[in-house]
This record gives sequence, structure tokens and C-alpha cells, in this order.
Amino acid sequence: MTEYDEIDFALLRALQIDATQSAGALGRIVGLSQPATWRRIKRLQSAGVVKNRRLHLDAEAVGFGVTVFLGVKLATKGRVSLEDFERAVSAIPEVQRVEHVLGLYDYRLRVVARDLPDFERVLRRRIMTLPGAGEVEANVLLSEERLPGPL
Repeated sequence: MTEYDEIDFALLRALQIDATQSAGALGRIVGLSQPATWRRIKRLQSAGVVKNRRLHLDAEAVGFGVTVFLGVKLATKGRVSLEDFERAVSAIPEVQRVEHVLGLYDYRLRVVARDLPDFERVLRRRIMTLPGAGEVEANVLLSEERLPGPL
């Protein structure tokens, strides 16, 4: 395991706040030159600590006003491979996140839709027709108090 120092952690915090900052701007925050900062970022990327830099869109602002968390229990474990289910569910554009979990359900999905009728269409025509899809529990997101933040 690679060792990380306080400068690495400060750099990671700054990237989590705004990953679009230049290496020079990040260097000013953590007290390093632009080339030294760039080398650290590259090292963190090579080590797999920084996986990607993502743009976060407001789903409601672009027309997706409903977010639903689905618990999905596979109907026939052993008959349908987990990989087949994961590949099929990941191909549905409205499914933002697929998490294989331990507990009552096998998977937890985060699904966005324009409204509840649109969600019902996605559920009936896309999700419930997936290979191995069995029992489903839906929880509609009412509000989100805290967005994912720094580790």
C-alpha cells in the first residue's frame, strides 16, 4: 500500500471541492509548485486513488424530477448470472447507479425519471423485464439534505 502524506490529503480535499482547478491553482492551495502538484495528481491517478473527474448535473434542472431507489431481489439465483443482470441494468439510461448489496435485496438501484408515470414506464418496460429480476421495492426520494462530500 502506498503511503500518503498531508499534502496528498489536502490535494484530494481540494480536488473533491472542485476538480476543474488547474495544477497551478491546486499547488497554491497545498503549497507546491505547478509541476510538483501535477506529478502528485498523476501519482494519485496511477495508484487508483483518483479515478475520474466528473461533472455533477442537477437532474431536476434538466427535466428529471423524480429519483427512486429500488431494491431488487433476483428471482432465480444461479440461473441468471450476476454479470448478466448487471450488464443489462447498466444499459438502461435512467439507472444512474447499480450497487450489489448484502441484505434483503441483491441490488440497490438509483433511477431517475421525468415524473412518476415516466418512472412506472421505466419500471414496467425496462427493469421488470431484466433477466432474473424478481421482487422490487421502490423508495421515492423526497429531498436530499446532503450531497456526497469529501471522504
